[in-house]
Amino acid sequence: MKLRCLPLVVLAMTLAAAAEAVAQQRPLVTEDPETIGSGLILLEGGVDALRGASYPASGLKGDLLRLPTLGISIGVSSIAEVQIDGGLYNRLAVTSRADAPLSSMLDLAGDRSSDIEDLVIGTKIRLLAEGPGRPALGIRVATKLPNAGNESGLGLDTTDFYASLLVGKTVQSIRFVGNAGFGILGDPVRGDRQNDVLTFGASVARAVRQGIEVVGEINGRMNTRDDDVPVGTESRGAMRAGARITRGTVRVDGGLILGMTSRDPSIGFTIGATWVFKGFTIP
Repeated sequence: MKLRCLPLVVLAMTLAAAAEAVAQQRPLVTEDPETIGSGLILLEGGVDALRGASYPASGLKGDLLRLPTLGISIGVSSIAEVQIDGGLYNRLAVTSRADAPLSSMLDLAGDRSSDIEDLVIGTKIRLLAEGPGRPALGIRVATKLPNAGNESGLGLDTTDFYASLLVGKTVQSIRFVGNAGFGILGDPVRGDRQNDVLTFGASVARAVRQGIEVVGEINGRMNTRDDDVPVGTESRGAMRAGARITRGTVRVDGGLILGMTSRDPSIGFTIGATWVFKGFTIP
């Protein structure tokens, strides 16, 4: 994977944050093995602005606005949660076009394209609670649904599957989290092909004072093929660095995003908020 920048930004999450919010970590995407808790519901929303977003399958490139990004997590037990993530509106201000396998399917006028975000439905299960001499362990499986279409150039019309092992450990005021797994990505050009990729993530968050954390991560996927890589399934990655402020069950966050490959946005930012509340009682 060709990297645009080498620094590994590390991040952590402190125990001083609200207990209900420990398992979730906007503005990051690396998954903590801890779940939100039995009967709790987490709602999050945000805005992403990305410069130089690339869509190799359609040949489009431009500046992307995602407004809003939405997520809901439901604690179905003390060790498991269901996650639904997506977004209502993606708008690409097109700066360049190139011939690509799906460029003939484009249906847009001018230099603007918009579509809904692909929906991701997942389940996270904590397998082992964190102890004095051991990290917490968990697994997450998720499926990406093809909500965004080929006509806009922002979607691939493929259904993808992901599975990851999650590890997390708190050392004093710093929380370290790591993810490793695989993805099965459909070929948007040929329905009889797929590409198996490796997924990775490493994050750290540190408390600088009560309720305030600085955070960072590296997260992405790595193509395992030497040649004949299905378009749209190439290696991708991004580094994020930012901060979170927690007050009770509400948290606001912001972060800077740096792309790691030539196909990723060169730079961007994200802002958002998270709210956790008691939704129901598990019998």
